[in-house]
Amino acid sequence: MAELRASIAKYQDYHAALDDGYKIFLPNVKMPIKHFTNWNYAVEAQFRFNPDHPASLRYEQHADSYKLIGAMYTAPKRYTEDDLDKRVPLSVAQWHEHVNLCKPPKGQEKEMLSPHARFGLAGSIATKEECGAAGGTFHPIIYNWMVHVYPFEKNPQDVWSLERQMPGHKHAD
Repeated sequence: MAELRASIAKYQDYHAALDDGYKIFLPNVKMPIKHFTNWNYAVEAQFRFNPDHPASLRYEQHADSYKLIGAMYTAPKRYTEDDLDKRVPLSVAQWHEHVNLCKPPKGQEKEMLSPHARFGLAGSIATKEECGAAGGTFHPIIYNWMVHVYPFEKNPQDVWSLERQMPGHKHAD
């Protein structure tokens, strides 16, 4: 934890993250928490774990600025629980995947963030058939295994909290 805290401290200024190759994921979509992803580090994570290179940094968006709150590590989809445990122990962290995502038709992306969304990670559509009928594109699993960590929290339970996720996320634990 101390190593991660030290390695991402310079990203308190989000401009430093941008300068180091992190890119804002879905920059035009308003969300309370934004991922800044470094795709080189995401590729590196497919082959080895480097605690100094989280695939994404997590920021709370405040008007035109961002506050660094944490990081996200990833692991390949093919990993077993034993493999994940070797990266970040299952006894402290909950690895997850985003599953059963129905991507909305072009032009309806903002609907994913509505309180009663049908599309997206918090959407009510959970099957390929429902998604197709609604004009969306179904993805059984998005991305890879991931774990979020909030190294600036004081309480150990909050460091590995899933409570900071978007309400309604569907996880494969």
